[in-house]
Amino acid sequence: MTDTSVEITRDQVNTLRDHFSRRQKEILALTRSLVEAESPSGDEVGSNKVVSLLAASARSIGAVTSIDRIASESYGCHLRIRAFNSAGQTTPPLVILGHTDTVHLRGSLASRPWRVEGSRVYGPGIFDMKANCALALEALRACEATGTRPQRPITVLLTCDEETGSPAGRGLVESEALRAHAALVLEPPASGGRVKTARKGTGMFTISVHGRAAHAGLDPEKGVSAVLELARQTVRLHAMNDLEKGTTVTVGTLHGGTHSNVVPAEASAEIDLRFSSTELGRWLEHEILNLKPFDQRAQLIVSGEINRPPLERTDKVERLYERARSIAAMLDFDLGEASVGGASDGNFVGAMGVPVLDGLGIEGDGAHAAHEHILTDNLPLRGALLAGLIATL
Repeated sequence: MTDTSVEITRDQVNTLRDHFSRRQKEILALTRSLVEAESPSGDEVGSNKVVSLLAASARSIGAVTSIDRIASESYGCHLRIRAFNSAGQTTPPLVILGHTDTVHLRGSLASRPWRVEGSRVYGPGIFDMKANCALALEALRACEATGTRPQRPITVLLTCDEETGSPAGRGLVESEALRAHAALVLEPPASGGRVKTARKGTGMFTISVHGRAAHAGLDPEKGVSAVLELARQTVRLHAMNDLEKGTTVTVGTLHGGTHSNVVPAEASAEIDLRFSSTELGRWLEHEILNLKPFDQRAQLIVSGEINRPPLERTDKVERLYERARSIAAMLDFDLGEASVGGASDGNFVGAMGVPVLDGLGIEGDGAHAAHEHILTDNLPLRGALLAGLIATL
């Protein structure tokens, strides 16, 4: 990323914050509509409803030049919004990434409805990340309303399958990132409001073991225990963990056997892989895919792959973080940074060499949990930070 950023004054940043404070009621009203339009991953009806709400809001922003609904079979609809585009402009765009799907099953709202307790607002998917979808649109409105026009076009891309690993959204994310100057990701921040300058890569694998059944009492020696083989493989996989290098290999589920008096002929397991560097991830992927049985009579079948590369803290990412930190200082808070184990669509962009700053969403807690909430007092600060980045990068 060539440093072409422009300066912004404290007065301009405070004007942006004042905009979000004045518009907080409207932002929360849109957020509530989004939360109450349940959209678990794979729910096409819910996805389309959320996208319709966001598209309607985007149409009221004068700086928006195009709104594209991109159908995704079995998932719903991605949403791409372009703003501040001028005819013939060739400046690389700034891409803002988010997602409209949640992990909360349809019907969750009935037991956990929208509720306000002081400065906390609760609701399924509000923190991860429906409030931040609303924040993205308001940041465009704020730049337009306050005259802090960005120096480059802005693309807001909200995918509908991020929580399931972006099987359809990945190609769209990578396509938009090809010419991007940088990417801002509106995932929830780390504790204390810290942005995320590094994320681990992820891989998912399945091991299937085929042994031979036998009567556990009459002739156990004729059997080949698939469960025993899988247990030994689990120990082998556990030995690949290296916390100092940021590597975790977790056997998360185990299935095997039929009855207690039968030497089990079948067993299977699911494996979660997390790693901090591309080189280390490739080595681990090779090791897992090439596991050999301890008992040569057993057949071992391993499938899977790395599904998200790591987001590494490069010099470009550091410069992007320092830009955000300087804007935060004008808002009188010290913006920290974190490296986290979870992945996002920002991982795909970072692997392409585009600088990424993640975790720019509103503070709160309880992502994927029953107590999921945002802190409304934090909304003007995060909004001003995001709009300030849009205006200056």
